[in-house]
Amino acid sequence: MRRFLWPALLLALIVAYPLVFSTPFLQRLGALVLLYAIAASSWNVIGGYAGQVSVGHAVFFGCGAYAAMGAYSHFGLSPLVGIPAGIALAAGIAAIVGVPTLRLSGHYFSMATIAVAELVRLVVTNTDYLGAAVGLSGPTVPRSVFDLSFISALPYYYLFLVVLAVTLLITWWMANSRMGFYLRAIRDSERAARSLGAPTSRTKLYAFMLSAGLTSVAGALYAMMFGFVDPESGLGILISVKILIMAALGGAGLLFGPLVGAAILVPLEEISNSLLGGQGAGLTFVVYGAIIVLIARFQPGGILTLIKRELERRGRAPGKQKPLPAGASHAP
Repeated sequence: MRRFLWPALLLALIVAYPLVFSTPFLQRLGALVLLYAIAASSWNVIGGYAGQVSVGHAVFFGCGAYAAMGAYSHFGLSPLVGIPAGIALAAGIAAIVGVPTLRLSGHYFSMATIAVAELVRLVVTNTDYLGAAVGLSGPTVPRSVFDLSFISALPYYYLFLVVLAVTLLITWWMANSRMGFYLRAIRDSERAARSLGAPTSRTKLYAFMLSAGLTSVAGALYAMMFGFVDPESGLGILISVKILIMAALGGAGLLFGPLVGAAILVPLEEISNSLLGGQGAGLTFVVYGAIIVLIARFQPGGILTLIKRELERRGRAPGKQKPLPAGASHAP
């Protein structure tokens, strides 16, 4: 029972958060934490479990956002209709891009994904049908609940919570399946995994496509909440960096690592923007850079790894050791 006590308490706190902190700002802040936790958890599939650090996931985020807003803006349909199209588009781009780029490793793969993301952003910026630099927004007609348009952030909070739970469930199932074991072996040593018969290329491609599809769902939810998307908010490099840092800060390759990272980084960004306004626009990049340096220097495994290590150290402390059975003695 002790094993499930803390997760149950944490779940109760998450569910009760918008009811206890009922101000519009705090409810919106909670919804944004869950939204970016979905995106970071999606990145975690390829970046955390497989160790393939993508810095171009804004492409897949934008696929979902533009598909949702495109269905609403061009056809007058519910943005929900655009979610399957966004998933299919993101998975297709991941398949096309992944075949050549996943052959690369380390920072070469990261640079390739940045190049693809910037190329897509430039194409969208110069395409009138996609709103060009202005972006897409919904038509000037009344929106209904079927469009997931709410005045309060409270419905978005619980909607994002359900989607996050599904995302984490998919990630957990993947991590405990054969695919998850293959991905962890690839992360540790791809050459060794290949020599033992693991289908490394196919497994990485499947993980990349799964990660892309889940990220597009986060982008669609973003567009539904804000009712607007443009190349910077949907495809900007800052989206990719933010997703990556959240997962790395909490613990890449850990199930709840992205959620912890989002719970720290999103409030930090929102509060700094609220206090500094337009003057603090450049501060975001400074904070992100500082976090990257600190993680790389002091705790590459993230906050959850640090907590786990501290708990294990305390469990091995002399005062915490279990009593020896009768007749047993310490080794000399």
